[in-house]
Amino acid sequence: MKKLFAILGLLAVSSASFAADAPAAGATSSLMSFLPLVVIVIIFYFLLIRPQSKRAKEHRKLLSELAKGDEVSTSGGVLGKVIKVDESVVTIEIANDVEIQVQKSAVSAVLPKGTIK
Repeated sequence: MKKLFAILGLLAVSSASFAADAPAAGATSSLMSFLPLVVIVIIFYFLLIRPQSKRAKEHRKLLSELAKGDEVSTSGGVLGKVIKVDESVVTIEIANDVEIQVQKSAVSAVLPKGTIK
């Protein structure tokens, strides 16, 4: 029993001496614990945020360059020729004498000339 208390006393003294050295190592350790979080944020930026903002920029450019006579595809899959472009609405002819109005943001792509017959 005395040996057990002696071992426990030795452990208490040694842990106290390690605890005295801990603050210097703790500062470095806390910085290193944030490193994986920083790496994850950087990975999210390059894999998710940056490509999405690049696509949004390209889509805004596509919408600003939209002109009468362009052949377009909408997000709903409707193909047609642009008849009129307003501030937020585009009029598209989808068949002879059949015109529809869609929001400008619904235009997903400008097709090459001659795609729609």
